[in-house]
Amino acid sequence: MFVLTAEEYRSRSANAAAGLRARGLREGDRVAIVTPEHHFPAAQSAQLQARVIALVAGALRSGVVPVPVNPLLTPAERAHIVSDSQSALVVSEAEEFVALTEPGGPAPELADWPLGRPMHYTSGTTGRPKGVYTQDIGQGLSEPLWRDEIDQWDFTAADVTLVHGPLCHAAPMRYAMAVLQMGGRAVLPGEFDAGRIAEALRVHRPTHAFLVPSHLQRLFALPGLPPSPYRLITHAGAACPPTLKRQVHEWAGVEHVWEFYGSTEGQFTVCAGREWELRPGTVGRARRGRTLQIRQGVIWCHAPEFARFTYWRDPQKTAAAWDGDAFSVGDLGRLDDGYLFLEGRREDLIITGGVNVYPAEVEAVLLECPGVEEVAVFGRDDEQWGQRVCAAFAGSAAPEDLQHWARQRLAAFKRPKEVQRLPELPHNASGKIERLLLEGGNHAHP
Repeated sequence: MFVLTAEEYRSRSANAAAGLRARGLREGDRVAIVTPEHHFPAAQSAQLQARVIALVAGALRSGVVPVPVNPLLTPAERAHIVSDSQSALVVSEAEEFVALTEPGGPAPELADWPLGRPMHYTSGTTGRPKGVYTQDIGQGLSEPLWRDEIDQWDFTAADVTLVHGPLCHAAPMRYAMAVLQMGGRAVLPGEFDAGRIAEALRVHRPTHAFLVPSHLQRLFALPGLPPSPYRLITHAGAACPPTLKRQVHEWAGVEHVWEFYGSTEGQFTVCAGREWELRPGTVGRARRGRTLQIRQGVIWCHAPEFARFTYWRDPQKTAAAWDGDAFSVGDLGRLDDGYLFLEGRREDLIITGGVNVYPAEVEAVLLECPGVEEVAVFGRDDEQWGQRVCAAFAGSAAPEDLQHWARQRLAAFKRPKEVQRLPELPHNASGKIERLLLEGGNHAHP
């Protein structure tokens, strides 16, 4: 367990900016950062998490674009992100994190507020991950961008945030930086472990945490979970089962539990606990400064100027996502008296353990396996993870061949947990594979 103070955060951020400058990086350059949660022992990982946060902040405040990389990705998946982002530097070893955040040469001029957000990668329907880029907003909009988060949750110097998720994901990094920016502290446990989280609750008395439903499930399975010290719990990332939702309301107090709906690209809604109790299933109303619109079942969000983004090196994808000041990621929903309800599930997205997995990306890899003529990837309900990744294929390959292929080329969370070989895959009249039929098991064969 490591506690990062605001003073250390500022000092190490300045060191990181100087270190990046000494390595030849200038404003607009990219640095790929492989976060440490899964590759180091817990104690070391926690200390390195603190340096990652400082490195990201130092990069952003000096105009360098940090590109967080999931440590669970395969070497080929990492290589794609590094190559596509045109990163001038890759930081992955403990010694590099330490060296970059220790005192060094003179720091470049630093902005008061981070200039945009880290460039996280997301796949969508294209099959290849793309970076979500926000650095074009400029200095004049950087403070409103971060104030949007800070004011929404009323972060102050008295707050202590407990980081549950890996820093390669947008929300854990964003929340930690927002609290530290305001003078608060971040408690860093390394890779998620329910026992360590319970210890942190007792010892450090955090005031805030962001979690996904699978975190909550693992915490409530722990015997002797201490009383909640939180003034604010926020959760997102996947649908929260009503039973679990009411359990966290009882544990923390309904007034202290908020949900939000958003994506790597942007934020859509917030929902107070009491609003959910009155309208079970809603993900809330439009976040301040935004308005929602449903067009042919698809959710669009009119966003303020500071919340604009582009897809890195993909103007076509960017143009498809935006219509004037409104953007969409293709999610489906309905509005009832201003409250948003997500409807059905997108065929092009599986959420497992709060992590997005895009079938198109997995299918593109599996189609290269010898003996696979056609493949479909889809999600099935899972009590622990929300959904699990499954695949069905046609061809001469054996299911174990496909699983072996996936182990070599896909991160563990993207690999199908179930693989079925079928004589043929179901298609609709236009020739498109009907994933929803496969999800329901209507074409399953032993």
